[in-house]
Amino acid sequence: MLKQAAFNFDERIERNGSNCFKWDFAPKVFGTSDILPMWVADMDFKSPPEVVDALSERVGHGIFGYGARPDSYYASFIAWAKKRYGFDIDKEHILFSPGIVPALSLCVTAFTAPGDGVIIQPPVYPPFAGVVKDWGRKVIENNLKQSADGGAYKIDFADLEAKAESGAKMLFLCAPHNPVGRVWNAEELERILDICVKNNILVVSDEIHADIIFSGNRHICPATISKKAAGNMITLMSPSKTFNITGLSISSAVISDKKLREAFSTQTERLHISQTNVFGITAFEAAYTHGERWLTALLQYLENNRDHVLEFIARELPQLTAIKPESTFLMWINFEKLGMKQDKLNEFIIKKARLGLNDGAAFGTAGNGFMRLNFACPRETLDEGLSRLKNAVDNL
Repeated sequence: MLKQAAFNFDERIERNGSNCFKWDFAPKVFGTSDILPMWVADMDFKSPPEVVDALSERVGHGIFGYGARPDSYYASFIAWAKKRYGFDIDKEHILFSPGIVPALSLCVTAFTAPGDGVIIQPPVYPPFAGVVKDWGRKVIENNLKQSADGGAYKIDFADLEAKAESGAKMLFLCAPHNPVGRVWNAEELERILDICVKNNILVVSDEIHADIIFSGNRHICPATISKKAAGNMITLMSPSKTFNITGLSISSAVISDKKLREAFSTQTERLHISQTNVFGITAFEAAYTHGERWLTALLQYLENNRDHVLEFIARELPQLTAIKPESTFLMWINFEKLGMKQDKLNEFIIKKARLGLNDGAAFGTAGNGFMRLNFACPRETLDEGLSRLKNAVDNL
């Protein structure tokens, strides 16, 4: 394994007792304390030192009143998006949301009416369907197609065109895609956007994993494809996954079209959620301004972990098939050859493998037979999880 400069991603940090959902609440979710949590999509690594230092300094001030977003907050994000993706963003186009999922919810209420259809592309992050159903809208599934050899997923464009012509009002695009790990290429994005523009379907692009990109891949912001596409789109971005600050509840909605921007703003004002917490502001700016060197080392470590999981499963667990992610720190694993129904598979993973993984069925019916594993952890933790999985399968 390659040396990680000044950052120690091998350090195992005790997270139990920190009111951590991933670890402290896992026994309630899985019904037992005898599991290794490898589920919720946050990382078991410390945030960049510059972020920790900035937060420590802010705590030292001692007063934590209402927060305001300074010009430097916006400048840090604008510079990051330009350098990383070639995405030119005007300050007035950046709106605040306390998270990506709240932003999805805001979009549903702002731009659709009860009964309207929203297209999603399962297997996909569960809240995509959740926020649509919560507001009485109709989920329209454009299931991804997996290659015949069990490898990478692709978009079913014939089905997408048919669903788009059915009267859908919005499409939730997961780019990069969670959980299958695809980084959509320019041709795929152009086809999606063309279909949506032609059918007057608003595109809401969740790009929370845009910075977690592995060798040989490049994230393309759909809004950079064309001005016409950008005017029919809401781009949702956040430093939360990248720098492991999900608990600070901060993200951005980039909206170039004035009418769309005003409609989104109206919803945040009605719900009185436009105020940003002071720690979120501090971490946001510090991460985007100073976090690039740490991110470079992190990506190397995550890519090594990814390849380690793939090699282990191919060598030790040929009954399983792991989909190689081009992005994210999440592994989508096919357990279908074990011949278990989903409820039995979940029971097997919890009781026999003693692991806390994400149930594939939560990502849609296309996720039956699958589980999602989070490999953003120290190698020692990862090896413990893989060993537990192997022992359980070997003893079937």
